[in-house]
Amino acid sequence: MNDWSEAEQHVERAHELYEAGRWDEAEQALRHALSLNPFRAEWHFNLGLTLEAAGRYADAAAALEAAHELQPDDGPTLTLLASVLLRDERAEEAVRYLELAEDIEESRFDSYVHRIEAYAALDRHDEAELMFYQALQDEEADHAQAYANMGETLMARRDVERALYCFREAASRDSELPRIHARLAAAYAETGRHERARQLYLRELRDEPGDIDTLLDLGCLLVDMNRLADGAEKFRRVLELESDNPDAHFFLGDVALRQQRRRDAEAAFKLVHRLDPAYPEVRRRLAELALDRTDLVEARKLLRREMREFRERPVPFTPSDMDDLGGLLLDARLNRDAERVFLAFTERSPKDARAWHLLAVARFQVGNRDAAEEACRIALQINPRLVPALHNMALSAIQDRRWGRAVHYIARIHAVDPDDPALRRLRLTVRACRLIDALSRSLGRIRGNTLSRGVRKRLRR
Repeated sequence: MNDWSEAEQHVERAHELYEAGRWDEAEQALRHALSLNPFRAEWHFNLGLTLEAAGRYADAAAALEAAHELQPDDGPTLTLLASVLLRDERAEEAVRYLELAEDIEESRFDSYVHRIEAYAALDRHDEAELMFYQALQDEEADHAQAYANMGETLMARRDVERALYCFREAASRDSELPRIHARLAAAYAETGRHERARQLYLRELRDEPGDIDTLLDLGCLLVDMNRLADGAEKFRRVLELESDNPDAHFFLGDVALRQQRRRDAEAAFKLVHRLDPAYPEVRRRLAELALDRTDLVEARKLLRREMREFRERPVPFTPSDMDDLGGLLLDARLNRDAERVFLAFTERSPKDARAWHLLAVARFQVGNRDAAEEACRIALQINPRLVPALHNMALSAIQDRRWGRAVHYIARIHAVDPDDPALRRLRLTVRACRLIDALSRSLGRIRGNTLSRGVRKRLRR
């Protein structure tokens, strides 16, 4: 048997293994075939397809790039390569290949659909929307995936009602689109329609009972509905399917924390940390538990590791993450680090009054009063009714003995929330400090007059 025939047999065997879901063996057969004949673009394509099915996106991209080099005008190769790059969080590279696919008639529609997802990943949402409308111009195509991808970008922009419309439209056009009912459920959950979301997740699970992502999403929804036991049951179901799933262990830890079972929570979070040391949020939860038991040394060690991650890769940290991390840093008295985090928070969300208020708190703790007051003023320009910022301005005025300014901010707090529990304490503080200040001035005048008389007596002598 010559090499060419042997290679063909390996490819046929790879097809059978792929259909049986035996990805590793299919990969080996294809690699053996390519070692005998590396110039067949379709074999590189099949290898990329197999590696994608196995979830090895970086390796799949390499195989598909080899196929593209051998057959640069093949549209399916370009769109599959872009899709794999998106799964590997390499959206910039994906866009480059999708722009090439646009020039090929058979792949133009797919190029538009995938570019909705790619531009959304790059926060270029206007371009994503343009691609959506370009896709709709192809009247012969099935637009279900375009509506689904547009729904995702609208969810990222917090435009939930329009996202709901897109997901409903996608589901009506293709009810078998992967996880479409789960995505629709997530949108309903965002609007507070939890029961409707629960029903949709259950519908998705009837079709795909072992779908781990759907089980996790449903479990989180049930926790939000305060059905902690039901949520925990879904997470344990995930662990039956995949015992080392860090998400399921983390969410079980979160349930334990909500139930005040702190030892169980800590055990779950430590397991997550062993499974995936870079798992988002786990160091923060462990630091929170360490602070609760006043283990400041352990808490600071964990938070300093988190800060290293933050400095090296700030993009994955959402505003919510920065709010959480900064608050823990303040609790651990790592005030300079807290200031850095909240400064990044204001850069990411410049119109968020709370971000500016938190930056002010950190700067007050650091001792940078002028910069703290400036951050407070920006917060109050954005939201003049932000009571915590008004509190801080009143306290700062009291420290500087600027009683008129302090009274001004106390009056503003009263106008916003007359029942604010700290309002009475602020008023008493101002009165007490004014009284002490007046007494001090009086005593100063008395001592000054006594001194003057003593000086005059000495002069007369």
